[in-house]
Amino acid sequence: MGIFDKLRRKPRPGVTRTATSKDTDHLAEWARSRRGVEAYLEPRTNVTHTTVVLVAFDGEWTRRRIENDEAAYHLGKKLGIPVYDTNKVGYPQRMREYTRRKAEEDKRRNA
Repeated sequence: MGIFDKLRRKPRPGVTRTATSKDTDHLAEWARSRRGVEAYLEPRTNVTHTTVVLVAFDGEWTRRRIENDEAAYHLGKKLGIPVYDTNKVGYPQRMREYTRRKAEEDKRRNA
């Protein structure tokens, strides 16, 4: 094995990336730069790790991995935003409307 072989290796199939400080830094910065942000906790699945979706007042959103449920609630407390469990409350309508508007804008722009 060469000295750089370990760096070139691709991750094994079926192994997903875990949360890093870059993920939580992104979430914190995003939440601080927008108004009316709420967090929606998405549970771990066979395909993905636990994730958090942050949704602003206008429906703009971002999603990143987070270590676990406890880390999501800690982040919410640190940022002063509510954290909801998507299994219990689902996603806000404004998030779906924002995604639809963006898709329509992209379609018009590319036409």
